[in-house]
Amino acid sequence: MSAPAEGGEATASLQGDGVLAVRGALTFATVPDLYPQSEAWMRDSAGPVAVDLQDVQRADSAGLALLVEWLRLARASGRELRFINVPEQVRSLVRVNGLGRALQINNHD
Repeated sequence: MSAPAEGGEATASLQGDGVLAVRGALTFATVPDLYPQSEAWMRDSAGPVAVDLQDVQRADSAGLALLVEWLRLARASGRELRFINVPEQVRSLVRVNGLGRALQINNHD
């Protein structure tokens, strides 16, 4: 799954064992194309999900909204979702918006 966009690109690919690897920028420019593809995967697969954010270069409020939406989709289907390898820039955005507890992302993950 990929979402080319002006000023950057974001991709999300299923790595096996329920790991969704996300790469690039999660921004207003990339999230609208990335979301429908990831939604289909979240809806059509089963089991726990780990979203690996190691290769996310930057995120803005649209990227943060995508993380919240992924969590909502997982919960709606009764699945466990966790975020792994969260870059500091994303952690800061989560912290500033008070979503650390909801997303289960803190300073020590």
